[in-house]
Amino acid sequence: MLEPVSMKEKAMDQQLQGKVAAITGAASGIGLACAKTLIGAGARVVLVDRSEDGLEKACADLGKSAIPLRIDLTDPKSVATMLPRILEKTGHLDIFHGNAGSYVGGELIDGDPDQWDRMLNLNINALFRSVHAVLPHMVERKTGDIIITSSIAGLVPVVWEPIYTASKHAVHAFVHTVRRQVAKHGLRVGAVAPGPVVTALIADWPKEKLEEEMAAGGLIEPGEVAEAVLFMLTRPRNVTIRDLVILPQSNDL
Repeated sequence: MLEPVSMKEKAMDQQLQGKVAAITGAASGIGLACAKTLIGAGARVVLVDRSEDGLEKACADLGKSAIPLRIDLTDPKSVATMLPRILEKTGHLDIFHGNAGSYVGGELIDGDPDQWDRMLNLNINALFRSVHAVLPHMVERKTGDIIITSSIAGLVPVVWEPIYTASKHAVHAFVHTVRRQVAKHGLRVGAVAPGPVVTALIADWPKEKLEEEMAAGGLIEPGEVAEAVLFMLTRPRNVTIRDLVILPQSNDL
C-alpha cells in the first residue's frame, strides 16, 4: 500500500509552481529528464529541440504542462525566433536551461575536423547565442535562472576527449563571467557538470570502454542530473550554485 503523502512533501512537489522553464535538447537524455522533473515540481516547460518527432513523443508522455518548440540551435535565424515563440506560448520565462550539446571523443590524430566544427558550433556558439537571446527578457523582469549543462570535462581535462574537453572549458568560462555580469539584475547563472551519463552522447564510445564503465558503476542516469538541476533552482534567491559536479561513485576524478 502506498504511504500517504504529507503536506510538506506536497509543498516540495510544487516548488516551481507558476514558473515557466525552457530547456534545449529536451527531446531526449538529460533534457527530457529535466523537463519531467521540473514539470513534477509544478513548472510549465517549453521543450526546445530540432527533432519534431522527438518533441511530439516527449510532450505526449509529459502531458499538458509540456510545450513543444522546434528550433534548430545551429541556425541563427531559428534561434532568433526562440524567445518570441516562447513568450507567445507562455507569456514569460523564469528558467532557461541550455542543455543541448554533442560529443566527440577519441585520439586527436584520428579525428575529423569537420565533425569537431559541428560539435563546437552547438556546444559553444549556439549556447552563447541562445543565452544572449533570453537575457533581455530576464533583465527586464529583474529575475531569472540560467542553468547550463556542462561536464566534468569542463573542470578536469579528460585525455580521451580533447576537443570536447576544450568546448566545456569554454562553457565554464562563459558561465563564470556572465554570472558576474548579470547578478546585479537579479539573475542567477550556474553550470551542472556531470560525469559520464547514460545518454546517446556516449554512443560512440568503444564497446569495451562502455561495457567496462557500466560494469564498474562508472555511469550515472539522466534523472540524477535532473534532481541536481532542481536543487540548483530551488535555493533561496540569495544563493547561487555556481558549479554542481555530479560523479559516479567509482569515478576517481
